[in-house]
Amino acid sequence: MSLHKGPRPSRDDDRDRRRLAVNPFHAAANPLGGMTEAPPAHRLPDSPLPPESAYRLVHDELMLDGNARLNLATFVTTWMEPQAGVLMSECRDKNMIDKDEYPRTAELERRCVAMLADLWHAPDPATAVGCSTTGSSEACMLAGMALKRRWALRNADRYPGARPNLVMGVNVQVCWEKFCNFWEVEARQVPMEGDRFHLDPQAAAELCDENTIGVVGILGSTFDGSYEPVADLCAALDALQERTGLDVPVHVDGASGAMVAPFLDEDLVWDFRLPRVASINTSGHKYGLVYPGVGWALWRDAEALPEELVFRVNYLGGDMPTFALNFSRPGAQVVAQYYTFLRLGREGYRAVQQSARDIARGLAERVAALGDFRLLTRGDQLPVFAFTTADDVTAYDVFDVSRRLREGGWLVPAYTFPPHREDLSVLRVVCRNGFSTDMADLLLADLERLLPELRRQPGPLIRDKGAATGFHH
Repeated sequence: MSLHKGPRPSRDDDRDRRRLAVNPFHAAANPLGGMTEAPPAHRLPDSPLPPESAYRLVHDELMLDGNARLNLATFVTTWMEPQAGVLMSECRDKNMIDKDEYPRTAELERRCVAMLADLWHAPDPATAVGCSTTGSSEACMLAGMALKRRWALRNADRYPGARPNLVMGVNVQVCWEKFCNFWEVEARQVPMEGDRFHLDPQAAAELCDENTIGVVGILGSTFDGSYEPVADLCAALDALQERTGLDVPVHVDGASGAMVAPFLDEDLVWDFRLPRVASINTSGHKYGLVYPGVGWALWRDAEALPEELVFRVNYLGGDMPTFALNFSRPGAQVVAQYYTFLRLGREGYRAVQQSARDIARGLAERVAALGDFRLLTRGDQLPVFAFTTADDVTAYDVFDVSRRLREGGWLVPAYTFPPHREDLSVLRVVCRNGFSTDMADLLLADLERLLPELRRQPGPLIRDKGAATGFHH
């Protein structure tokens, strides 16, 4: 969540002395009543506003936000069926944490955990443990905490003197850097090299030592949509254990891929079928097809989640085990997740994800056919592809393309890759449910329309690449 400072000096202060710029017909019965002055922007108004006036002020300001359906930067779901919206509206006043008062909501959460444990091949889905979260970031924090606590219990004679570390690729989502910062864990990152844009299993194993709490594998890198080779990572750590005795667990960050691979890549072994995988997370609000925010964290069994991390709270008359960073939160997203599981089933999820992948692959091929761009990925893992300008293109760069597409409402991120590949700047397109073939056609048509103008530029127009885009994920 972004941090916001206090009010910035602006002309907003003058609004206290201006008439309210709202259609008078939006007021209560008297169109003039309560509409002589605009409310202040940065302090509570002295008097109430009619509800329609307050609504209109907020609604009209939000019109300046981007269109979520045209946001090809985000992995987050931007469309659900109306029935899901109705269910969410009916449950928005239910506190997810209050399992004694809302036992059926709690039961739906438990069922979702059981369904995911089965989907991800837990050895015994009945004994797998898990919980809902506000998203993958919280789920990753919980998984990291469990890894650290397990390591600390095994090394009680050395901890807290020894400093724990966590091994990951430099392509991880920023939540892992936050985890290491917040919980005082050394982040050991495998850099990108050449055309390898994610973690190398052998390089990861070489960074491990007696203070390593675990290794993170990403099933679907946000940089380019590619899967990291989780099975190869586990094999490298198996070999490490044979040589040194070090037993290093793996956490799979499946924020996106854990809800794609089980349906489209069934032969890919990445989940609890690998004994070294201790925990998995996913975002229900990404390819789980639910509006934000809901995530899931699962551990292969109770042993993988130390009991002392689970709080048992006597809350409103009931004993409630809980493991989360947040406490009160709405139950609507969990209900929507269960609705979607029930609504689609395996075949429905397979159809939705296959459609997204087909659109991504088709659009990637058509972008490549334009001749101005070079593909890094083709949308054949996550329904996501990344591309950069061809070597002979010097009149413009990816930041120019992103800026010009934004003029038409499209949000297509341009960004520079991490250390060892800072020379590489790319555009990335995320294809989600709701991004149809027709919309892909419109995007390509806008890109084709812009190319002649871009080719006539004397050179790239954006100098400050760091300020060129807000997309840094």
